Amino acid sequence: MKPNKYKSKMGSPGESLWLGAMLLLIMLSSPLLSHAAELSGKSVSSHGRLAWELKQRQSDGRNQKAMIDVVVQFRVTPASAHYARMASRGALVKTKLHGIRAAAFRIPASALGQLENDPDILYVTPDRPVHLTDVAFEPYDSAVLADAAAQQYSVDGSGIGVAVIDSGVSDHPDLHNGSASRVLYSQSFVTGDSSTADAYGHGTHVAGIIAGNGAASGAGSGYNNQYTGIAPNANIVNLRVLDATGSGTDSQVIAAIQRAIQLKNVYNIRVINLSLGRPVYESYTLDPLCQAVEQAWQAGIVVVVAAGNYGRDNSHWTTGFGTIAAPGNDPYVITVGATRTMGTPSPNDDAVASYSSKGPSLLDHIVKPDVVAPGNRIISLIDKGSTLDAEDSSLEIHPQACPTCKAMYYRLSGTSMATPVVAGAAALLIDKDSTLTPDTVKARMMKTAAKGFGTYCTSWDIFNNAYNNQYDIFTYGAGNLNVQAALASADVANGVALSPTAVYNSKNRTVSLVNTSPGLYGSSVIWGTSVIWGTSVVWGTSVLNASSVIWGSSVIWGDNTTQGFSVIWGTSVIWGSSTNSAFSDGQDGEN
Repeated sequence: MKPNKYKSKMGSPGESLWLGAMLLLIMLSSPLLSHAAELSGKSVSSHGRLAWELKQRQSDGRNQKAMIDVVVQFRVTPASAHYARMASRGALVKTKLHGIRAAAFRIPASALGQLENDPDILYVTPDRPVHLTDVAFEPYDSAVLADAAAQQYSVDGSGIGVAVIDSGVSDHPDLHNGSASRVLYSQSFVTGDSSTADAYGHGTHVAGIIAGNGAASGAGSGYNNQYTGIAPNANIVNLRVLDATGSGTDSQVIAAIQRAIQLKNVYNIRVINLSLGRPVYESYTLDPLCQAVEQAWQAGIVVVVAAGNYGRDNSHWTTGFGTIAAPGNDPYVITVGATRTMGTPSPNDDAVASYSSKGPSLLDHIVKPDVVAPGNRIISLIDKGSTLDAEDSSLEIHPQACPTCKAMYYRLSGTSMATPVVAGAAALLIDKDSTLTPDTVKARMMKTAAKGFGTYCTSWDIFNNAYNNQYDIFTYGAGNLNVQAALASADVANGVALSPTAVYNSKNRTVSLVNTSPGLYGSSVIWGTSVIWGTSVVWGTSVLNASSVIWGSSVIWGDNTTQGFSVIWGTSVIWGSSTNSAFSDGQDGEN
């Protein structure tokens, strides 16, 4: 693993960007809560215009002539005068990110003070690395009842474009209709590399979970099972942001999101899949990645994001709570955690994977994940010879009738794999009703999610280490994705379906849910008495057997007797470091 890059695994110690295609790099005990930052618990305005890493860089005495990469958010869309002023400070333009009124620059460290004092600048962050979120057979379409839904409603994602912002998508017969590829558009945002093929092997796997049609494992292939995606006739828009090591940067991802918005009407892009990420460094209201996904949401695109693979992180005695990655911490998007199907097609025995990141989000305390879906030992498309394949060829899935024949599939695990399950489901919902808004898609998925999880679960990694998982809304969100029920729902969101905020009351030492402020985009969806989360568990041992936990005053956690409670509420500890890592070359899931 390499530092200072976005990687496609979301489990390493402190990787910086969401790109963590969330390949379950569970193997790493990532100290996600490793940095003490002034930001936590205070208003950002009191800390000026520079992110805490840049404040530290400004004051640590390092070479002030050194060039550093930053993302500058302006108060208005930058014009020629803004670029001229930046040029006078020695800045070089990398990428214009006007969708979020920003641009990526390479600047001398000595210019940070000038940026701090520029009233036209809103906020400056490092151009942080991002990574993927997988570990890498468990059936996943039947576990979310997608196969039954397709048969009942005759939907398969036809005509729906899904933008896969990842490590690229290579050619594979399962992404064809006959001789015609369903990858309708490809573009690389990787600096210095125009290839749109998947050198890392992660994006192709993700695309197969969304839209693979099983052509290579059909009759006569030698495979005993046919491996199809959730929406097997959807189209893919391939926007490559990760290199051959699974690494990328904030600005590359933001540029790809902007391109998806621009191409929305050309390729009917209704869904974006982001199986990647990085730690949370500031409020989602300032994070440029979060601003970008909100722009896509407002453009009418459902944005589905991996939660992260940090659920086993107990470095600050939080037992994995408070480890949601960015931009999965944004209240607009659908943030996805991972489950194990236990090797059965029935969803009734599913369990949340111990590596799946838990909420609430740091700093803003947004309730995440929103839903969970199968992500453990998922079989999908292989990119033969890619970095992931070269790292562990034992995960190749060969035809059972011909073990020495060429493998057409590969097995991976992580929230990276759970995310495209939900993205494919979104494509099915929109195929059934093209008028659905992103908010209605999210609301239907959350309201209809299966809520039959127990209170605790134990799982084992490949080294037979046991992990005890406490179940509550910060572990599984609204529940396990149920595609059939979501397709049957007729509910309409007459507002924005923001994930709620968890609020700690220091007087009675409890945590409750309140509506998240919607900012500029209207009023929050009023869920009324709908059961969104079902029963929930207090942080501790007692269970609230409420019949309907709704957005409002329902108490969801007890007092702060548990070690680590103060890490999330009211301390100066912030998750993450400047080191990035990938999630795709970790363990082969868990038992």
